[in-house]
Amino acid sequence: MNAERDLAPLAPSVVRALNDKLYEKRKVAALEIEKLVREFVAQNNTSQIKHVIQILSQEFALSQHPHSRKGGLIGLAACSIALGKDSGLYLKELIEPVLTCFNDADSRLRYYACEALYNIVKVARGSVLPHFNVLFDGLSKLAADPDPNVKSGSELLDRLLKDIVTESNQFDLVGFIPLLRERIYSNNQYARQFIISWILVLESVPDINLLDYLPEILDGLFQILGDNSKEIRKMCEVALGEFLKEIKKNPSCVKFAEMANILVIHCQAADDLIQLTAMCWMREFIQLAGRVMLPYSSGILTAVLPCLSYDDRKKNIKEVANVCNQSLMKLVIPEDDEMDEAKQSMTLPAEPTSEESLSKPEAVSSGSLDASSDSNFSNSSVFTVTSSEKIQVTLNLDGIVQVLDCHLHDTSIGMMTRIAVLKWLYHLYIKTPRKMFRHTDSLFPILLRTLSDESDEVSAAAAAEVLKAYCFHI
Repeated sequence: MNAERDLAPLAPSVVRALNDKLYEKRKVAALEIEKLVREFVAQNNTSQIKHVIQILSQEFALSQHPHSRKGGLIGLAACSIALGKDSGLYLKELIEPVLTCFNDADSRLRYYACEALYNIVKVARGSVLPHFNVLFDGLSKLAADPDPNVKSGSELLDRLLKDIVTESNQFDLVGFIPLLRERIYSNNQYARQFIISWILVLESVPDINLLDYLPEILDGLFQILGDNSKEIRKMCEVALGEFLKEIKKNPSCVKFAEMANILVIHCQAADDLIQLTAMCWMREFIQLAGRVMLPYSSGILTAVLPCLSYDDRKKNIKEVANVCNQSLMKLVIPEDDEMDEAKQSMTLPAEPTSEESLSKPEAVSSGSLDASSDSNFSNSSVFTVTSSEKIQVTLNLDGIVQVLDCHLHDTSIGMMTRIAVLKWLYHLYIKTPRKMFRHTDSLFPILLRTLSDESDEVSAAAAAEVLKAYCFHI
């Protein structure tokens, strides 16, 4: 840039100083700009204010020359300080060139951009909220910046923005969710930490109901839970724990059906922490939502049954899976045998395809075929089915039987899983004999083979009970 070029109302000396390589000279120029803009504010001269901002943006902040860009940044911050409460009228013009400098190859420029935006946001306070998404987008990138000074500067700006959101009731959550849903799938540790920190802040604000949008971000949260960083995993555990507390307090506001399949997927995770957390959520969902979860039974069983044969190394997962299994079984009632599936009034999202549901047969449960006999299962914790719920959901019996049949045919599954499968078949023959009758041709051969298996007396005895239940109802 030609430093002598006429950029009125900026004086030539100010233009030269803004282009100088020395910070002190650029700072002196910024003070002159602040003084000039204050005069325009006093005169209510909006056209000149816009003109100054445009010059600083186009001729300096977006210049090809690094010193000019630095001058533009400090000049825009000076404008914001001079404008005070009126800065809200010019925020788009002030913010956009600064955010562009967030992508500068020069780390010093990125740092100065952080500093400039901090000053702009500090003056504008709540007026910046309509621009929150672009600010969040820029900060999420700087959170992973390799330069420690830039990261430090971005953290200061981040804390300021969090304070503003916390104290305001004007935050546009609906407009923010699509961006959060996109960014939550970042694989960068720093970006993940940044996102979780924001979720924790939003959860803590009484006027912001993030629970309504949990189905949009729950899958991403479980993926972050598997991060290699212990700190990030802990932060994510805390965030999920807060959501679960809120779900228990306000179950009537929870979109259980929209999250059921997400939990089914993560209940089958290879990562123990993800699997245990998802299984705990599934336990709460079944007990809080009751029969709303029935349409997802085949997927739930696909996830839960193999866990029942886990050894003591995964004892916690096994115990929670057992409660899930027992809770789900208790939701099947005699009325399910009488319902005409074509007349159901409630339509819920489809559960996983048969390929997904049958992807992992393996193990679980124990004792007699009476579902209520498990000593680890508390009747008091079971969701009580109301009459209205009994007519709102449909038991996907075909899907359940398909999963059970698949597990019975799998010779590699553990004994506890095999017993649990047989207990399910017994329960279904007792509760829904009419509908189970059409599955007898497919189930009868494997039940007979199980009955005649001398190497597994427990399963054979269980199979005998199932066959008795069948015979009793024909």
